Amino acid sequence: MFKAVRQFLSLWRHESGSTVKVLEALTDASLSQPVAPGHRNLGELSWHIAQAVGSIAWQTGLTFPGPGKKDPAPTHAAEIVAGYRQAADGLANAIRSDWTDQTLDIKDKLYGFEWPRGHTLQVLLFHEIHHRGQMTVLIRQAGLKVPALYGPPKAE
Repeated sequence: MFKAVRQFLSLWRHESGSTVKVLEALTDASLSQPVAPGHRNLGELSWHIAQAVGSIAWQTGLTFPGPGKKDPAPTHAAEIVAGYRQAADGLANAIRSDWTDQTLDIKDKLYGFEWPRGHTLQVLLFHEIHHRGQMTVLIRQAGLKVPALYGPPKAE
């Protein structure tokens, strides 16, 4: 759980930058790369990450532009990158201007639970990292180059 706004913002800058690297590896053709029948494809999964930034944070009362929960997945990879950047930058700016270290202890109702905002930010971050990891497997299966995130990929 985050106890300091600057702590989250520092980590968010790094992790959202890593997410942008993964999203920028996508091509329009790769968006249809399937996981398995009945699961999200690469385009839907990447759009879910972009949407989740707002759909999680908005439940705490933060407001900023970004893809809405019901916005359909774009068919162009560049639109997904743009939507994610808008949400990621919007989240950072809203937290920087609206929250303090003390507001991280305020509890909000999310998904049937009361979470301190510092915990909500941790969940948002872990959610993104989790799905980003799934995407790297699909990127490789689509024949694309997996970007370096926490060290060089095998291909490097």
